[in-house]
Amino acid sequence: MIDLLGWVATALFAGSYLLKQPVALRRTQALAAGLWIVYGAVIHAAPVVAANLIVAFLALWSSFARQGPRPAPETSADRETPPPGT
Repeated sequence: MIDLLGWVATALFAGSYLLKQPVALRRTQALAAGLWIVYGAVIHAAPVVAANLIVAFLALWSSFARQGPRPAPETSADRETPPPGT
């Protein structure tokens, strides 16, 4: 049963590379890393747990990080109303 968990984690991680959207890929990798964390804990393999904690954190962080440049804040000049009659 424990081996099945490892195989599912492997399949999920490998399958994530078939996804076209970067956010979906990273979140799927985070899920796979979560399964690897459970697997590593059950078999008492601290390096597996540690490595996948890092992978899961980075995958989730990068999937929620804002992509691209942020818009400039609005200034009072942007909010000026045109003079009446125009």
